[in-house]
Amino acid sequence: MQRPLCRDYSATVRRIDARSLRGLAHPLRMRLLEAIELDGPATSSTLATRLGENTGTISWHLRLLAEHGYLEEDPARGTKRERWWRIPERTVLDPSEFLDDPETRRALDVYLRDLVERYYNRVRAYVDEDWPGEWQQAAALSDWRDLHLTPEQLHHLNEEIAAVIDRYTDAEPTDGAEPTDGAEPTDGAERVIVQLQSFPRRS
Repeated sequence: MQRPLCRDYSATVRRIDARSLRGLAHPLRMRLLEAIELDGPATSSTLATRLGENTGTISWHLRLLAEHGYLEEDPARGTKRERWWRIPERTVLDPSEFLDDPETRRALDVYLRDLVERYYNRVRAYVDEDWPGEWQQAAALSDWRDLHLTPEQLHHLNEEIAAVIDRYTDAEPTDGAEPTDGAEPTDGAERVIVQLQSFPRRS
């Protein structure tokens, strides 16, 4: 698999093309997608309450996300009166594919800037929360500044790290993963976010 700049770990893999990127690059749609990514399937009414938006507006944006393949209805939860939305697959994005498309590059800029802001807000929320010592000891806010890599080496580094994360993502509930069959989570387990930013810098 080609390693994209941005990975979203969900299920199967779908590449984001120019059309679907332009459909996603809207602040509210990105907030909706993140809410479902973090907390699981949801309805327009629950999302409207959570985000402080009008239900009709939320429903319109959810349908647009579904049109571009980011969401699908969850038939196991849905009823005639209420739709539940879930994320069907993992999406990957390779920004180098849009270098020659000015319109899509503008959408890419909106998407990436929003992504960086959300990454920052997640870390800031963790720092502001009062976690017990065992979690503070287990967590990490680290960076490594002395690497000198070629693009190929950086590619392989990220692939190797992603493979390690995949092992924990696919683990059984006894390893602390989210249960998938209705079983209770392991005692002491919490949902964990792993963020990775790896990029070159100019001297």
